[in-house]
Amino acid sequence: MINETLKFLLDEVNQFLSQKLGANTDPRFVLGNITKAMDNEGAGTNSLSNKGILSLVNVEEDRIARQQENFVKTDNGINYKNPPLYLNLYVVFAVNVTEYAEALKWLSYVIQFFQYQRVFTPLSHPALDPKIQKIILDLHSMSFEQVNHLWSILGGKYLPSALYKIRQITLDEEAIIAGGGIITEIELSGRTKLQLT
Repeated sequence: MINETLKFLLDEVNQFLSQKLGANTDPRFVLGNITKAMDNEGAGTNSLSNKGILSLVNVEEDRIARQQENFVKTDNGINYKNPPLYLNLYVVFAVNVTEYAEALKWLSYVIQFFQYQRVFTPLSHPALDPKIQKIILDLHSMSFEQVNHLWSILGGKYLPSALYKIRQITLDEEAIIAGGGIITEIELSGRTKLQLT
């Protein structure tokens, strides 16, 4: 679901940028490892120069939204399975173009896009994978110290960028651990059976 979510967001951002900056044959933003933008690896078709880059920088479990039940009721019994895992993704939209003013313009448009469109559902966006129930994006503000740490970890010089928190990514393998039938009677030792209907 992580890959599907990020590709969907890239398509949406690139469509918006085409409206604002004019149509372009190549997408302006690509999914890529931001650390590769600083070195000469990826020259040619995979080059990250003169591109906007969407890069995943952290994954965290949303423990508040986690369900505690480890079973699912069916028409003829109960299936035991682990509850779905809810994730928050932290992604960076960075602009790696030579013209600094152009980089700021691209970044402004990305922020503007998510300002007016921050919630995505399959109902509002049919291109969204039906397994994804909802995507919510929040601009995640960082202090100067946190920005310094992030870009130090990424191993590069600072690029005009914005960090977003993507909420409600659900991972569910749907693997059943065990199953059971419906309880139809209870037998207590030394007593008669109790029939349940």
